[in-house]
Amino acid sequence: MSGKGRVLMAMSGGVDSSVAAIMLREQGYGLVGITMKTWDYVSSGTSPKETGCCSIDSINDARSVAVKFGFPHYTLDFRKEFEEKIISNFIEEYMAGRTPNPCVLCNKLVKWDDLLKKADQLDCEFIATGHYSQVIYENERYFLRKGLDESKDQTYVLWGLSQEHLKRTIFPLGNYQKKEIKELAIKHGIPRLANKSESYEICFIPDNDYRSFLKRRVEGLEQKVDGGDFILPDGKIIGKHHGYPFYTIGQRKGLEVAVGHPLYVKTINQENNTVELGIKADLLQQELTVDSINLMKYTDFMELKNIITKIRYKDAGTLSDLTKTGDKINIIFNKAVSAITPGQSAVFYEGNDLVGGGIIC
Repeated sequence: MSGKGRVLMAMSGGVDSSVAAIMLREQGYGLVGITMKTWDYVSSGTSPKETGCCSIDSINDARSVAVKFGFPHYTLDFRKEFEEKIISNFIEEYMAGRTPNPCVLCNKLVKWDDLLKKADQLDCEFIATGHYSQVIYENERYFLRKGLDESKDQTYVLWGLSQEHLKRTIFPLGNYQKKEIKELAIKHGIPRLANKSESYEICFIPDNDYRSFLKRRVEGLEQKVDGGDFILPDGKIIGKHHGYPFYTIGQRKGLEVAVGHPLYVKTINQENNTVELGIKADLLQQELTVDSINLMKYTDFMELKNIITKIRYKDAGTLSDLTKTGDKINIIFNKAVSAITPGQSAVFYEGNDLVGGGIIC
């Protein structure tokens, strides 16, 4: 066994995880590659041309890297776990009038929880992925720091990882720029992966049409929710919608309501099957509450000042003050932010350090 330990490397078949695997191999780690099969087009009801990390081509790409660099590779079927833990929650959240982020939940409950179990079975001390992030250990706490390439930083979707997760995690790409990773792929003889297109859609909805997915998965959905009211903030009814699960906070396109100026989805009420619309200024709020909290950098706190809070992945973040009360955190922003969306994640940073996160109530 390698003196550096044995690592279970999660491999999607893309350039990032492939180069990460090569790096670990060169650094002297014992390596086992694993590709997680979490969905297929039959179960998802999408096009028979599979794309992304679960496609046959991607599995073959991961395996070919393992063969080329001399380490074992396994493809494991996690579709049952993914269905029970991720897809069921995805449907439940939309049916509750919320907008979920399945990638956050998948990272915690499938990619890390289940990978660590598999790592134990394969006598692997660590797991590794191709995320652009850094694991830091200070003051007896493990936490994440943004990757050097902030345009590729993925800490936002990793806020749910526990101390046990982080203790056993290696991110080989944390101190690299994306362009350097592509250059390394070419240098190591896998140029095709350097130019391979990347998918940014939800893996089980590769056509990016979650509405059709819900219609296929929820029996009689359209009959249950069609024909609810579009209302204004004053309660005035201005039209009929096609079902509250088919709308998200901040949405402008596809409303099919004409009032002479742009309208946006402001709130969604599943109990009354109403969708409230407003002008852009109506989307602005200066306060929110989160639950399902996970703290990384600190074991606990009462108040934190001048924390950067991000309310979506591409959000630059806004200065805010945090107050923890019981199992919830109240966030007051220094300036109003737009389109706060229940079900999405609010993630807190001190500079580049991830303090923690939670689900917006």
